[in-house]
Amino acid sequence: MTKNRHSDHSCTMAAALSVISGKWKLSIINQLLSGQKRYSEVNRAIPGMTEKMLSQQIRELEEDGIVSRHIFPEVPPRVEYSLTPIGQELSSIFYTLETWGSHYMTVTNANGEVIKPDYTCYTLVKQDDEVVKAEEV
Repeated sequence: MTKNRHSDHSCTMAAALSVISGKWKLSIINQLLSGQKRYSEVNRAIPGMTEKMLSQQIRELEEDGIVSRHIFPEVPPRVEYSLTPIGQELSSIFYTLETWGSHYMTVTNANGEVIKPDYTCYTLVKQDDEVVKAEEV
């Protein structure tokens, strides 16, 4: 982890949020939940994000220990990104956020309509206490 990047937080929740905060970090993490991907794969999968922003955000996630970079010794060099074990733990947090977001949207909906979680916002979902890929649901 980068020196002093999160040292000013006295609250653990604030430290956690600072690691994943940013317009594109959740989208990047979501892409990597399904496995190792090349830079271009992540870039194509997230519309509207510039290459500069992807480079910056993925570098920060790497510095924070959420993402790892593997460079293959070949010509031209191939680089793939994946989640570290601590980064993979975020899948359960994504599930919880989706469930809470659904509840929040239902409670704040003016016409009282119940909003069900769509589970398509992220790659992994929890099903019968087991985390599975969204495509398998």
